[in-house]
Amino acid sequence: MEIQQIVNLLEEAGRRIIMPALENLESVQTKADGSMLTEVDLSCQDFLQNSLYGLDASVSFLGEEMAHEEQNHCLNNGGTYWCLDPLDGTTNFATGFPIFSTSLALIENGRPALTAIHDPVRRESFYAVRGGGVWCNGQPLHASKISELNQAVGFIDFKRLDASLAARLAGGKRYRSQRNIGTCALEWAWLAAGRGQFIVHGGQKLWDFAGGCLIAEEAGCVVSDMQGKALFQDRKLASSIAAAANPAIHEQLLGLLTSP
Repeated sequence: MEIQQIVNLLEEAGRRIIMPALENLESVQTKADGSMLTEVDLSCQDFLQNSLYGLDASVSFLGEEMAHEEQNHCLNNGGTYWCLDPLDGTTNFATGFPIFSTSLALIENGRPALTAIHDPVRRESFYAVRGGGVWCNGQPLHASKISELNQAVGFIDFKRLDASLAARLAGGKRYRSQRNIGTCALEWAWLAAGRGQFIVHGGQKLWDFAGGCLIAEEAGCVVSDMQGKALFQDRKLASSIAAAANPAIHEQLLGLLTSP
């Protein structure tokens, strides 16, 4: 499977499906977990699922907008499968906030082998192959070299943290500043691009981190859950996240997250 084929598909979905609908959104639903769902999520997933099947019909598929039972069946069945978030940042999209993306990962032997994230607004495509580096629009990426947590900018989703931890992170001057841009995938991509130094999240779904974690790792980042455990050590649909631009920031970050 060629990574450029995958990038081309995501870019086509952005041009043909996502961007034309941005100013002409017809309907918005609320899913059982409280998140938003639009016809664009469904159309984009259908287009990419069918396109990927056309490239290789032997590869299974796990998409955000599938039934929970189907997702678990694909995850627990093992083997090779695609993991897709067709529109990461649906709330942003539905409210006209122009920060959202599409994220896709090919999972082999339980880990991402190649991944791509496309930002259709800025026309940026981030992509990586395990052991082969990471790029944005053809240019290699390298994570930030900032090594002190108190000089770092972090992507923190306070809403999905334990209340006591959220209060501790919000109340102390332990890092320079924080952002939450409403799309996990782009936070991963921007971490890899040096636009931030760490990510803290209480519970991302597999399709939120499957694409981005490889992009971050190939840029030199250190990726784990909030206890320091590898993300793909177990088969599960959700995980906490503690990712950092380099080992020094990651060590300080874990110390902050696990201290009483």
